Amino acid sequence: MDHYIELKLKPDAEMRETVLLNKVYAKLHKALFDFNSSTIGVSFPDYKIMLGSVIRLHSNTVELEKLQAVNWLGGLSGYCVVSELRKVPSDSHHRVLSRKQSNMTQAKLNRLIKRGTIAPEEIKNYRAKMFLQGLDNPYLELESGSNGHKHRRYISFGELQSNIVVGVFDFFGLSKKATVPWF
Repeated sequence: MDHYIELKLKPDAEMRETVLLNKVYAKLHKALFDFNSSTIGVSFPDYKIMLGSVIRLHSNTVELEKLQAVNWLGGLSGYCVVSELRKVPSDSHHRVLSRKQSNMTQAKLNRLIKRGTIAPEEIKNYRAKMFLQGLDNPYLELESGSNGHKHRRYISFGELQSNIVVGVFDFFGLSKKATVPWF
């Protein structure tokens, strides 16, 4: 994780920032899946309440050059300014970026009802708990390539830390344990 590539989104009237971010991230996911990559992590350095308009891809030079050698952005490349490969600043902090999932969802409730493992009088209580437990993390809205359904991928930002934690990243560039540089 000593190098990174920065993508700055250039939204316009036809493509709002959030829509563009979702599309770029979907392309990144496909590229990471195609490369079977577990060594590229993502960060969103402009994150405040929303994820922002900058995505950083962190890894070593070999992995990042391999990714950049293919046109993984495709038609979206006109909507992004992609930096050259850069070295991570030596004084940067680190943090874990991971997926945050709710354990109470409408899909889970539907399965419970279909299996008959929840009584009809418990459904209202389940829905109330589900509402109270809602996630307020920033998210990406992605479309499944297999069935076309949209789903939200909520992102959890761990605490800033000074130590690097090495580990594997999923095909979304996220990890439960491994850190990415934060600067």
